Amino acid sequence: MSDLLVTDFDYNLPEDLIAQQPPAERGQSRMLVMDRATGAFRDSHFSAFSSLLRPGDLLVLNDSRVIPARLYARRTLRREKEKPTGRIEVMLTEPAGDHQWHALVRPGRKVAIGEILVFPSPSGAIELTAEVVERGQFGERVLQFEPVDDFFAALDRIGHIPLPPYIHRDDAESDRERYQTVYSRERGSVAAPTAGLHFSSAALDEVSAKGVEIARVTLHVGLGTFAPLRVERIADVQLHGERYTISVAAAEAINRAVREGRRIVAVGTTTVRTLESAAAAADHGVGIEIVPHCGETEIFISPGFRFRLVSALLTNFHLPQSSLLMLVSAFAGRERILAAYKHAVAERYRFFSYGDCMFIA
Repeated sequence: MSDLLVTDFDYNLPEDLIAQQPPAERGQSRMLVMDRATGAFRDSHFSAFSSLLRPGDLLVLNDSRVIPARLYARRTLRREKEKPTGRIEVMLTEPAGDHQWHALVRPGRKVAIGEILVFPSPSGAIELTAEVVERGQFGERVLQFEPVDDFFAALDRIGHIPLPPYIHRDDAESDRERYQTVYSRERGSVAAPTAGLHFSSAALDEVSAKGVEIARVTLHVGLGTFAPLRVERIADVQLHGERYTISVAAAEAINRAVREGRRIVAVGTTTVRTLESAAAAADHGVGIEIVPHCGETEIFISPGFRFRLVSALLTNFHLPQSSLLMLVSAFAGRERILAAYKHAVAERYRFFSYGDCMFIA
């Protein structure tokens, strides 16, 4: 499969099928259901999701919480007393050390190493101050923030929810709740694990009532999920690292399911990446025993990948030529996935973060 090209994962998507708003209520989305073994698919609704699960299944969620990571700064030059000028958009992507963050800045060409960025509140008071200490490609920077009492509280006051660039509107107050899963707990993502957006608390209760066990892992979604692929061959794809955690309770639940031969159902590609990263590290040829740990994964899953843990997947529809489309193609087959996407376009499903979903089992 190493001869596949990024362009082999393309499809035609009319702009008006990209969801710009979430549904009125969680769980009102449509759902395309695919048989992984045959490639057959049928139209359904997310409200039927629990009926597709089996007693004893292990449903695994990513409980990462999106931070208001889009900020607006003004520039000033280091060691100068001039009034800060020039509006700069700053997108935090992941921590880089004590009080340091990787970030994307725009316009990047204007922001040099040594410059000081100040982040004002609507009233004009300076909430955060950062120095640019490293410069990378494509607008990437490392920012050293001056310590404050509560950094995340400052983000809550001045930050914006980092809606993806294909949502052509400013973030609204309602996005602070709707661009989070109802089970999010651990702050750190700069994009939502969107397959989980369909669940209401009632839907999770319905799943539990069916006899399905629920476990939670954490993967903080970073630049690796939404950065465009800048190579031609998928063999040359390298993703940014993303931080993940598997707790004691999650490891025990996963290991029990494996021992007992129960199905592991992943909610979202971020959950797949977490589970399969841990499994690959724990696979020594004599079975898999997941241990509780924190780590970083750069795993890239494409056709030919051997899945060790995940046997069913709930996922949204993904961008053309994206690493996530390659992941679901690895899970169900490229031709089958592209055929299903063609059907979804013809039936006018809603695409991407606030759109409809697909269940593959």
